[in-house]
Amino acid sequence: MKVPSLWSGQDLTPDPFKSLRREMEDMVRNFGHNLPALSVGAGAPAINVAETDGALEVTAELPGVEEKDIKVSVEGNRLVISGEKKHEEKRDEKDWHVEERSFGSFYRSMSLPFSPADDAISAHLDKGVLHVSVKKPGEAVKNVKTVQIKTGAPPQAGSAPQAG
Repeated sequence: MKVPSLWSGQDLTPDPFKSLRREMEDMVRNFGHNLPALSVGAGAPAINVAETDGALEVTAELPGVEEKDIKVSVEGNRLVISGEKKHEEKRDEKDWHVEERSFGSFYRSMSLPFSPADDAISAHLDKGVLHVSVKKPGEAVKNVKTVQIKTGAPPQAGSAPQAG
């Protein structure tokens, strides 16, 4: 019987999940290899969301997309930004002709913490960046209330206040 060396790196305890763990690691490692890149031409544009006192401000990066090819809509409390990017380039140089085209659609949606009024949304496209502002309804605007902190233990539930 051969005694394993303490320095061989062999684990003497059997691991029933070793092959399953190896298979899961391979799946995670190879997950993105067959997916299209998430760019404007193939899926979701990069967006930023910021909240101010009276509105939600959303910016979406849409380089090369024209205003007529972008749709901003609200479905209940869901803000949807969608559209299509079209790129066509033609070059005639020397004795050859090059014509390239690329097309792709994009779609992003996000849940809003409220249902906005019809006139509460505005959108502007400036240098490839879409700016969407969603005004909050009056009841959604945060009211800050300061709570007084009292010293001592809290009163116990069900007990009557003691006369002091």
